[in-house]
Amino acid sequence: MTPLHYLSITELQETYRKGSYSPVEVTQAALERIAALDPKLKAFITVTEETALRQARRAEVEVAAGKFRGPLHGVPIALKDLCDTKDIVTTGGSMALKDRIPKHDATVVSRLAEAGAVLLGKLALTEGAFIEHAPGMPTPVNPWNAACMTGLSSSGPGVAMAAGLAYGSLGSDTGGSIRFPSALCGVTGLKPTWGRVSRHGILALADTLDHVGPMTRSVADAAAMLNAIAGHDPNDPTSLIDRAPDYVARLERSVKGVRIGVDEAYCGNGVDPELRDSVIGSVAMFQKLGADIKRIEMPPMNDFVPNFSDIVSIEAAVAHADTLLPHKDKLGAVYREVLERGSTLTGRHYAQLKIAGLAFAGRLRGLFEEVDLILCPSWPTPAVEITENALGDIEDQGDLLRFTGPYNLTGSPTLSIPSGFNAAGMPLGLQLVSRHLEEELLCRVGHAYQQETDWHRRFPPV
Repeated sequence: MTPLHYLSITELQETYRKGSYSPVEVTQAALERIAALDPKLKAFITVTEETALRQARRAEVEVAAGKFRGPLHGVPIALKDLCDTKDIVTTGGSMALKDRIPKHDATVVSRLAEAGAVLLGKLALTEGAFIEHAPGMPTPVNPWNAACMTGLSSSGPGVAMAAGLAYGSLGSDTGGSIRFPSALCGVTGLKPTWGRVSRHGILALADTLDHVGPMTRSVADAAAMLNAIAGHDPNDPTSLIDRAPDYVARLERSVKGVRIGVDEAYCGNGVDPELRDSVIGSVAMFQKLGADIKRIEMPPMNDFVPNFSDIVSIEAAVAHADTLLPHKDKLGAVYREVLERGSTLTGRHYAQLKIAGLAFAGRLRGLFEEVDLILCPSWPTPAVEITENALGDIEDQGDLLRFTGPYNLTGSPTLSIPSGFNAAGMPLGLQLVSRHLEEELLCRVGHAYQQETDWHRRFPPV
């Protein structure tokens, strides 16, 4: 029997329909689990107990009256603490913003509330959604092994999902921040097409690279959350006009004939051997499901990946010229360096990197004439032990970002799902990449894989 705190969203809804549990009972149980485990795991910055119980009581009344809002109705969730929440502190993981209380909800927060979701609280992240947890802010602990990394920057969502502290969460991704913690914590992370989900009310890191998306324990749960948040938003002029489909309704469609491209050199060079074998080994499962595997050669990335963080630095300096830069003495050393560095890099350098990214995007579009999806690792390694320089210097992260950063520059949707465990018992993750606006295909193929495997249903001993 799956414990209550690890039920899927669909399974939870079934308990509501049968009367086995109510939204208030489930929310109270979730709050009790947070109280018991989070002092050790440090996934939350703020727990919103009063808000959660108020929303749960409302959901309970509506469910009892047969007023069903959808799959998230009465479901306790949590949000990365860069999503603005009206009258609830939103810090962006920074002590410089520790007293910031927004006057309005982010669009994604409003949409989740409209779907009937219950807000348990705000989840920890690295400062400004970059690579360092700020001094004075919680540093989440990997529930699989406290000595190992959680992944950045959506560390809180990764830990909360793995440890059963919520039933769904939102993360953000500028260069891998949904996929990295999803892979290292053994959960599912979906980075939608850039513009598919509104960024209104989301604290920016780099506007042209930032994506907002679900982090959950299964693809089906991610689809349910994407249903609620996807779609055009007049408050975000960069949000896409294209109408979002019903991702949940299409999950069970066949994947027969889907062309999946695999570049074994891309998947294997410089990749942890056990992770490489897990990703390449998944080919047999996709073939069993009816997919057509194609051998491909990925376009070159060396013109921009080694300096990807320079794009982030420049855009972050622009985004926070009037907010954080004047108060940089309150920032941690790494994020302060990011903003200062971005203020000194030239427009010429920025243009060169963006133009190289556009060339890669064009070649990637050509590759998608031959295949429907690309298979690769979510990250080059499993969760490694935490060291002072585990991620390297800011200027030296290109090698780590080659499976994630390119698809932020192109705005491509990607899906990270668990694909096994290494000999040390740490999760491994694979990634699927698709054309723009083909999240439905990603979810369909990822869901089919999870119907035949149980990696996503293995949980840490917490």
